[in-house]
Amino acid sequence: MYKFKCSCILFTLCFLMPSLIAQAQSLKVMTYNIRLDVASDGENAWPLRKDFFTSQIQFYEPDVFGVQEAKPNQVIDIAEALNQYNKVGIAREGEGKGESSNIFYKKNRFILKQTNTFWLSNTPDTISKGWDAAFNRVCTYVLLKDKQTHKTFWVFNTHLDHIGEVARTKSIELILSKIAALNSKNYPVIVMGDFNSEPDTERIIALKKVMNDTRTVSIEKPFGPFGTFNDFKHNQPVTKLIDYIFISKNNQFKVQKHAVLSDSKDLKYPSDHLPVFVILNFNKKSTT
Repeated sequence: MYKFKCSCILFTLCFLMPSLIAQAQSLKVMTYNIRLDVASDGENAWPLRKDFFTSQIQFYEPDVFGVQEAKPNQVIDIAEALNQYNKVGIAREGEGKGESSNIFYKKNRFILKQTNTFWLSNTPDTISKGWDAAFNRVCTYVLLKDKQTHKTFWVFNTHLDHIGEVARTKSIELILSKIAALNSKNYPVIVMGDFNSEPDTERIIALKKVMNDTRTVSIEKPFGPFGTFNDFKHNQPVTKLIDYIFISKNNQFKVQKHAVLSDSKDLKYPSDHLPVFVILNFNKKSTT
């Protein structure tokens, strides 16, 4: 009987081990424009949707996620409800002032090696508005070391201006130049956020020449709607794609899955954008 039990345990471990190893090697990443907290949203205002929003995050359990349009009180709400994450990022009007593009990462999985926020302008180190933008815009980044895989990687999270055509193009150029300056060790890079640009715009076409769109290179067929901006209109197709997750072209990540998540409750979305969710696998040869 003892030998039989040991054999059963050994068989179970052999069966489960590949799955456990695969989970340890994978990285779940999400970008989410959460829609700022504004009373004029009425039945879609943040106090009425924040619980469903945080429940959605809890369910999908991203290892790293970036938010856009997050006001200070929203950042606090998220941090309190999801205390398994650390957060980084400075708001676009300065610490604790205005919207931010924060990055949240799991406390028990990652070591924070470096972080900063810069402004999308000609003076990125100071609070500023760039080119023809309507508002100040920022990009927050982190350098994380994964305790499970011992891999190190960059994450950049941003929200490009919704008005300025020049600003959107120049902002992408600035982000890419920052990556080039920072990434001397050729670590894998993730760039995500609300780009306020559809796939056929010149700036997104140009960006895809230097980074991979996770939707395009996903091993499995992309899941969910094509678009990401729903405008809180639950009864209409979501066709406008402006939110993305890009990865560096150095083959250090493989995209296993890509999804646009259209979860709703009582015919209401948790935001006016749908989140983009991907599962990445570290290449065995990726830089540590």
